[in-house]
Amino acid sequence: MTVRRDFKEPASCRPDQVIGREELFSAAREQLGRGGSVLLHGPAGIGKSTVLRALAADYGAAARTVLRCSPTESESHLPFLALADLLGLVLDEVSDRLPPAQLTALESALTGRGESTLQRDGLALRLAVLSALRALADTGPVLVVADDLQWLDPASAELLGFAARRLGDTPVRMLCAVRTDGQEYDRHLRACPPDTLAVRLGPLSRAQMSVLLDHRGFTGLPRSTVRDIHRTSGGNALFALELGRALAENPTPPRPGEPLPVPTSLRALVLNRLEMLSEEARRTLLVASAGARPTLALLHAAGRDNAEAETAQAAGLGLLATEPEGPAVRFAHPMISAALYAEAPAQERRAAHAALSTAASDPIERARHLALATTGTDPEVAARLAEAATQARDRGAPSVAAQLCLLAARHTPADGDPSPEALRLQAVEDAITAGELDLARDIAREVLARTTVPAERVRAWIAVIDTAGHAMNEVDAIFPQALADAGDDPQLLALVHYQLTWRALLVKGDFDEAREEAAYSAELAARADDRYTELMALAFRAQIETLMGHPDAPATIRRALQEPQDPRVACHHNGAGYSRFRWLVMSDQLPEARAAVTALLREVRRHGWVESEVHFLRGIAETELHSGHCGRALDLARESLRLARDTGIGEVASAVLTSFAEAAGGEVDRALALAREAVEHAEEDGDQMYVSRALTALGHAQLVAGDTPAAVRSLRRVREVEQGLGITDPARGRWHGDLAEALVRSGEFAEAQDVIDVTREQALRLDRGSVLAVLDRAEALIRAARGEQEAAMAQLASAQDRLGKLGYGLEEARAAFALAQLRTGAPGPTSYDEAARLFRRCRALPWLRQVEAAAEARPAEAVPTPAAAPDGLDGLDGLASMERQVAALVMEGATNREIAARLFISVKTVEATLTRVYRKLGIRSRVDIVRLAAGRRTT
Repeated sequence: MTVRRDFKEPASCRPDQVIGREELFSAAREQLGRGGSVLLHGPAGIGKSTVLRALAADYGAAARTVLRCSPTESESHLPFLALADLLGLVLDEVSDRLPPAQLTALESALTGRGESTLQRDGLALRLAVLSALRALADTGPVLVVADDLQWLDPASAELLGFAARRLGDTPVRMLCAVRTDGQEYDRHLRACPPDTLAVRLGPLSRAQMSVLLDHRGFTGLPRSTVRDIHRTSGGNALFALELGRALAENPTPPRPGEPLPVPTSLRALVLNRLEMLSEEARRTLLVASAGARPTLALLHAAGRDNAEAETAQAAGLGLLATEPEGPAVRFAHPMISAALYAEAPAQERRAAHAALSTAASDPIERARHLALATTGTDPEVAARLAEAATQARDRGAPSVAAQLCLLAARHTPADGDPSPEALRLQAVEDAITAGELDLARDIAREVLARTTVPAERVRAWIAVIDTAGHAMNEVDAIFPQALADAGDDPQLLALVHYQLTWRALLVKGDFDEAREEAAYSAELAARADDRYTELMALAFRAQIETLMGHPDAPATIRRALQEPQDPRVACHHNGAGYSRFRWLVMSDQLPEARAAVTALLREVRRHGWVESEVHFLRGIAETELHSGHCGRALDLARESLRLARDTGIGEVASAVLTSFAEAAGGEVDRALALAREAVEHAEEDGDQMYVSRALTALGHAQLVAGDTPAAVRSLRRVREVEQGLGITDPARGRWHGDLAEALVRSGEFAEAQDVIDVTREQALRLDRGSVLAVLDRAEALIRAARGEQEAAMAQLASAQDRLGKLGYGLEEARAAFALAQLRTGAPGPTSYDEAARLFRRCRALPWLRQVEAAAEARPAEAVPTPAAAPDGLDGLDGLASMERQVAALVMEGATNREIAARLFISVKTVEATLTRVYRKLGIRSRVDIVRLAAGRRTT
């Protein structure tokens, strides 16, 4: 099943000015806020002016005076023009505060009525600009905004630079942007103050570009089209928006294999140097632009005999990138290739493809070029394309296979065998495999509009349903039409009833009905000798039974793993292999589960099955999280989320898992944001299964964040939803211990004990050892609250030991933390060292911060005598143990990062500790620590 959802970043409000630039924007804003200046630099169209305007609007509100200039290339030869833009409107405001000589020189330069020049009035002009800025700053902060600094006239640049270097603490900030085009930006810093922060704007990622296009109104673009826009634009925001506009204005989208339409505005922008090329060199570049991976050897084979000289000429004009090593011919920017191809007449394009169809060494490339060189139907061309699609599929390139199948369909006669619609349906399956769901759905709709053949119509209906993912309520009306087209054909009915299994589970939340539909689908498929559908139905039935805690689950898994197998099912994310993985995880067999899902991931990556890759990445991340490898789990979860967002597959599921990983080893605020987004989207889809998963993640993050009432509310809802769904296996969601712990913190002891008792009965029936240990950890907290201190500590120690033996590192550490907290209120020595050690081993930073906070807040009498401090620190009374250690390392000259590494804590913890040290000692910096200690040594 394909899971699709337009999942947004946690940030709820992101103006297009900073899409993809959030970190850079924040750094620049902080620089301006603390009195510094900023220089934005990067290539044309990358978004410098947009970010500059956003920063100016953001910081300009705090400035009393904002001076602006935006020079142009055509006016860059006019002296003092930028200076006139900046100071012309405020001259009257400062004129009475300038010495006469300076005022005369400045008025002459700004108005052009005199003969002022840098050579004649150099010093007076320089001092006048400096004095004018100081006079403006006397009444409040001044912001100087200068865009396109590269076109600043030399005289204005010299005067600004002179003043900038001498402003010192005067509240004048400069916010500038300059086009670099690969050149060094250093020379432009001469017009800025010495403390200027240089910020380079690079290309946008595909996900960021998708958000930008949506924000600007280019919504509904297929993900394959967004991918092409990103590749063609090279991540350049201006180029991408122009390409999006061209697509919106073009009623006919490009056909498979054809590049995007390039608007005239962009052609003129990137091809202004093309007129300097010879006619033969232009033809050589056209052949290169038509090729997938052009080389000099390929160009020679395509009949371009003087390729070396012609490509060298193009490189000299900046159209090609120079490649000192390797034979590749690479355009300086992807847009140059796209514009060159778009500019060429159709006949010349076909001629270029015809030459490449014989010159290319790769059979897939030869077939593609042959198709693009041919017009009309041609059975021979279609057959070669179908064969090439098979080769691409075998190589693990399903996206290429989909494009080749579409080309084959275009060249296949209506009475061909296979038919054009059969080829399009194969393209649908390849597109789904590659994660291009929008493309798959569009092709399937096209097939439904063309064919009356029942088998083709049912396959198309299934594709439309499949690409809806968890939002099956959006396609609910399709099922009667699909059943009507299937008639009494058992093979077609098996396909439809397999989808009805998902409908029963996701839309109706009825596990019993879903299990019956899966069994019926398997029966119909077996009757039709359709082993693929039979195995898929059996595997899905096994997953449902596992979630239900049904005793038949192991037997159904064995049936799904019986021979003969279908290789497409063996590594499918809804196949028996993944069903077995889920059963292993829920049965506490973590090493076996990790090995199983790692092997599955390796295989699907070899085949290029993106949809399954997203699922298996989550599977590995889940096992790493259970095992207490929080850093590794967080990396894998974030990778899964990035891939899910790029493809539109499983975004809610990946966000849920990433929320858990962030709460364990990352940032709790991000965990909360991801979980809230997941809840919202799951509720919109009407997917009760993922409503419960998302609420579980939200409740867990709220518990880690210390928001106990919110955690109770979220996890109570999980309990209600899962009771309604009939989920009885507590290892499925593992929320029960969190709910019980949150209830204990809230003083709801009776309800907490009820959760534990009910869940323990289910866990004992299914032999869920890790769940039982977590329940014991929660029950120990109830006992402690009732005064049964010794029994509580014994129960916690037992839970910690069992969780450690089962390999649940993070849960083991949580038990050690709870045990240390109970010992704090008991007689005898108290130490959080064991909990801290276990959390450090897991890289569970949010939990480690809780341990450190608890250790610092414990009663003074419980604090063990600190080890002897280095000389010079003996007199620093009032510091906690951790604070003394950090201060000692500061004395040794260690950086915050080095301190963090030596004490096995985070850099943020070091910074927070130092802040407390400063406050307790009444000092302001690291230097003061050294001075204070040195002073103590001399007394």
